[in-house]
Amino acid sequence: MKYLALFICYLLGSIPFGVIVGKIAKGVDIRDFGSGNIGFTNVLRTLGPGPGFVVMFFDIAKGFAAVVLCQILGFNDYMIVAGGILSILGHSYSMFLKFSGGRSVATSLGVFAGLTPTIAAIAFGIWLVVVGLTRIVSVASMIAAVSVPSMMFLWTSQHAPTPYKAIAVVAALLIVVKHRPNIIRLLNGSESRLGQRVSLD
Repeated sequence: MKYLALFICYLLGSIPFGVIVGKIAKGVDIRDFGSGNIGFTNVLRTLGPGPGFVVMFFDIAKGFAAVVLCQILGFNDYMIVAGGILSILGHSYSMFLKFSGGRSVATSLGVFAGLTPTIAAIAFGIWLVVVGLTRIVSVASMIAAVSVPSMMFLWTSQHAPTPYKAIAVVAALLIVVKHRPNIIRLLNGSESRLGQRVSLD
C-alpha cells in the first residue's frame, strides 16, 4: 500500500497540466513556444491569464493532494515527505514527457501548503511582493523557494520536523537548479518580465 501510494504521488506530480491546458485552450503544445516550459509563467505569456492561472491552480493542487493522500493514509513524517518529494520530482521529470518537465515552483508550494500552511502562505506572499517589485517571475520564484527552508530553520515558533526541513532544502535546491537558464538570461540582461507576451504565429 505504501509503495502504491508513493507511486500515485509521483503520478500526480507527473500530470503536465501546462501541456493539457495548452492543447485544450489553443490546440498548441506549450513546449513549442516561449521558454518551452510547461509551468504557469510560460502559459501566462503564451496563452494569457486564464489558462495561466488554471495551470497554476492545478500544479499547486497536485502537490497538495500528494501530501494529503499520505496524511489520510496515516503515514509518518518521513513517508509524507517522500510523497511530497515524489510529486515535485514528477513535475520536473514527468513520465508523460519522457522525464522532462517544469521547474516545480507551484507544485512545491502545494506540497508546503499541506505540510506547513503558514510558511507556505508567507512564501507565496514573498513571491507576490517580488513579482510586483521586479516583474521577473524567476527571481521571485527562487527567492520564495529559498525563504521556505530559511523560515523553517530560523522561525522557532513554527517548529518544523526534521523531514520537513529536509524537503524544504531539497525543493529549494531543485528549483534553483531548474532555473539555470533563467539565471543565465538574468546575467546577460535578456530575462523576460511579466507582461511580455509570446506570439503563437
